[in-house]
Amino acid sequence: MSSPVTGTGTLEARDLHVRAGSFPAVRGVTAAFREGEFCAVIGPNGAGKSTLLRALLGLTSPQAGEVRLLGRSLPEWTRAERARTLAYLAQGEGLPEAARVRDVVALGRGAGDWAWGLIPRRPWTAEDEAAVERALERTDTAHFAERRVSELSGGERQRVSLARALAAQPRFLLLDEPTNHLDLAYGLDIIRHARCEAAGGLGVVAVLHDLNLAARADRLVLLHRGQVLAQGTPAGVLTPAHLHAAYRLRVRVLHDGDRPLILPED
Repeated sequence: MSSPVTGTGTLEARDLHVRAGSFPAVRGVTAAFREGEFCAVIGPNGAGKSTLLRALLGLTSPQAGEVRLLGRSLPEWTRAERARTLAYLAQGEGLPEAARVRDVVALGRGAGDWAWGLIPRRPWTAEDEAAVERALERTDTAHFAERRVSELSGGERQRVSLARALAAQPRFLLLDEPTNHLDLAYGLDIIRHARCEAAGGLGVVAVLHDLNLAARADRLVLLHRGQVLAQGTPAGVLTPAHLHAAYRLRVRVLHDGDRPLILPED
């Protein structure tokens, strides 16, 4: 098992224990996610993936252990500081149907005056405008920025949600099953954007179910029954032994260069 990266420039879980109701969903997880890296968190249903993500965001309090962000314990950060540093794309996130795409993306800035009744927290600035434009360009949504959300496909909506998260200019982007319910082309598109953002210096952490999409990440964390079963490169984690232990599934692993391809056996 690879040792996690530690120190500043990381979002870390240290011996983290988190309950989901009365169930111990995360048990002694130690893992670190660094800026400039796309890391996928994988594992079967009930492995603790989404619970870990929520704990990293400070949305769920651990019973033991801690989360450290850029070298500081997460509770030391104010809510506003966290919002500027950590962006979250939740599973099945809804968008206001009547809103323009540009206005939805601008919500990531936490400013402005919106027709559907949101109260601005501060005046709109030129910096806000520039951040929205960059987010639209980076997610290939600029060409339909004036359309209404109700006119978009599922894949286009997911890219708009991604643009809204990026408009906040965070240092880490956490995605909970961002390819869920998307067809192959749109799923690959979301992964391509995640890779591009990581290459630009953002820390990207994504919960993924599709192992062949996860194989496109820089690093994987494989959870099983709330614990880390393996972490490291896709080639080091996506082995027949690890996948049989986690999923009770026999697979063949082929390789396309450095990228493993998972084929379930009959």
